[in-house]
Amino acid sequence: MATGAPRCMWTRTAQWCRRNLPTRESMENNRLLRPVAHRVLAPELWRFTRRSVPRGVALGMVAGILFPVAQIAIAALLALPFRANVPAAALVTFVTNPFTTPFIILLAIQLGRWALRVDAVQAAPHVAEAATGWVSWLWSMGPAFATGMLILTLVGAVGGYALTALGWRLWIARKWRHRHHGRRISAVVPADIRPTADATDATPGD
Repeated sequence: MATGAPRCMWTRTAQWCRRNLPTRESMENNRLLRPVAHRVLAPELWRFTRRSVPRGVALGMVAGILFPVAQIAIAALLALPFRANVPAAALVTFVTNPFTTPFIILLAIQLGRWALRVDAVQAAPHVAEAATGWVSWLWSMGPAFATGMLILTLVGAVGGYALTALGWRLWIARKWRHRHHGRRISAVVPADIRPTADATDATPGD
């Protein structure tokens, strides 16, 4: 059970990624990317390599956190000069969604208040003052919110790059260990009991 739960979670995450991973067709049909579609669809930007994928994750964090609209298109455009992986950049923009956005906003305000040394607590306006109170409250929180969003974007981009690069290294190391283990098993098995080409090609009737 202990090992089954993480494996099930990993499987669901992989399935979700496959469902939401942008395709070349969707990028080509994006009206915002149409003028530069030939560059966005360049084969080198769709290869999953140890350098392009972490770059894509970092740029996806930037586009997903810092920009409220057209996040996938912005992520794809940012990937051009950095030669980042376009699918990874577009997929990571889903870090902001209707479930996470309220928490990100509150966290950004708190981080901004901490960074700007804002000590006075400004509570949200009452419902009766919603017509003008929310506007003035958001306006007063503007500097703290903007500062907090910049901090979150920087932390998300750097952290996403580092974690992805580390995960890529661990994945490659695991593949090499399995390959080396298979070679060691082949070396241990005596040559006289290994199946030969003649034995494998023989049929019961021969």
